[in-house]
Amino acid sequence: MKTAEKLGGRVVTVTVPTPYDVGDVNMYLYEDEGRLVLIDAAVDTDEAWDLFLDALKTHGWTLSDLSQIWLTHHHADHVGLVNRIAAQVPVPAYVHPKALPRLRRDPAFLERRIRFFERLYREMGCGEAGERQVARLEEARRKNSHLAVRADLLPVREGDVLGGCEVWEVPGHAPDHVIFLDRWRKWLFAGDHLIAHISSNAFIEPDESGELLPVLVQYASSLEKCKAFDAEPAFSGHGAVIDDHRRLIDKRLRRIEEKGQRVAERIAAGSDTAYEIAVDLYGDKIHKVFGPVMSEIIGLLGYLEHRGRVARQMRANGVWKYKTL
Repeated sequence: MKTAEKLGGRVVTVTVPTPYDVGDVNMYLYEDEGRLVLIDAAVDTDEAWDLFLDALKTHGWTLSDLSQIWLTHHHADHVGLVNRIAAQVPVPAYVHPKALPRLRRDPAFLERRIRFFERLYREMGCGEAGERQVARLEEARRKNSHLAVRADLLPVREGDVLGGCEVWEVPGHAPDHVIFLDRWRKWLFAGDHLIAHISSNAFIEPDESGELLPVLVQYASSLEKCKAFDAEPAFSGHGAVIDDHRRLIDKRLRRIEEKGQRVAERIAAGSDTAYEIAVDLYGDKIHKVFGPVMSEIIGLLGYLEHRGRVARQMRANGVWKYKTL
């Protein structure tokens, strides 16, 4: 449990184990002029709950001192304790509007999302592997209805101000991702937009009309946006505090270019569908982490297409074929 203090403000980092490959997740108790806010809410486990309550007690707070919850995005490892907190104290949670149907597990939205992936994986040449992934999504929808967030959810967008922080939209890792900038203290609460030890996957998602979002293009643009911020430091959703966010951003942008070049080389060598490229680059790993791998490859193909380096054509079998330009 680490603490940062500056200009009358305080940030307490609460690090919680998760069952996910990404490892531990951070949530932050942010005190600004006597107002206590929780930024992100970890996973819904007894261990996370106990660590959260212990952090409050250690620093002289109780649950009743909590005035608001701010969520950077809707992923399960960042919203887990919201229902437990809301069941005991009437605390609103602020989220981007695009997080609302996801957090509430709106049935119509989830149905559209599954049909989107069904079509996408078919068009990307995934065959039976794509069908198996869609079946897993169907099963998750049936099993996870209890995960719906029941707290009072209030929408925020770029340009809004919460307490001492500006809200900035940074789509890419998730379409609803926002970050919070305390410009006076130069504190940036970055969620999963910036992580020091691993690259943030830009997970493919549909837009409101069911079309594929250009997630990696969005992520690169969001990274460029953050270079303009004075941040000392940036508090990440996972891992260590980031002391030089601009250097990390440059590293991430270079890595996107490097991965894009690898994809372009595989297309030039004859792998012309997204699934063929994924198998070419990742082999059997794709069967263990199908979703993240296909997100990466489809995102990179969209990035290369946006840059004018590849083009695609729909063949008679309904599968997109790619070629280099």
